[in-house]
Amino acid sequence: MSDLEINGNTPQTVRKIASQLRRVGWAGFWLQLVLAVVSSLIFLFAIPFASTGARNPGTGGSLIFTLGGLLVLYVSVYWSFRYVLTSRKLKNPDLRPKKADTIKLVQWGLISSIVGMGSSVLAAESISGTLLGKSLSSMTSFAVFSPDALSKIIQPLDILIVLGNTHTITAHFIGIVSALWLLNQLNK
Repeated sequence: MSDLEINGNTPQTVRKIASQLRRVGWAGFWLQLVLAVVSSLIFLFAIPFASTGARNPGTGGSLIFTLGGLLVLYVSVYWSFRYVLTSRKLKNPDLRPKKADTIKLVQWGLISSIVGMGSSVLAAESISGTLLGKSLSSMTSFAVFSPDALSKIIQPLDILIVLGNTHTITAHFIGIVSALWLLNQLNK
């Protein structure tokens, strides 16, 4: 019997939970993975080419929080895949984890998404503040011709950093919604 087939002795509620874990796990895995890869590519492209200086959104604390959120996002992607693996174990009476273990697995997935979203939101606050400072300091048009003043205006690469961070936040939101939905289904 394939590990994807449900054993005839499997109770209906376990079948339902296994099916939901599989569907939500795969959906969360692919959605978060795509957003994580896109965010990673954006940061790999934007950060080395972003203007240097303390007023750049890609430097300082915002970079640390952004990269932290992105690293935790990859943990969340792995955790979504663990939902799929757990759904397979639920179908086999010899490997079936206890309900409490399955709930704990989903809770850890929720915690990782919350931590990652928190880090990404802190990065967004820092980035937004820096961009606000740039927009307020670039009131004069002649500043564009000064190389030193170039770091004081908002550049397209600055917006790429915001976009990458927004993708990371969205992916963590998907992880949070998935985990909360699964916890609701497990506690019925």
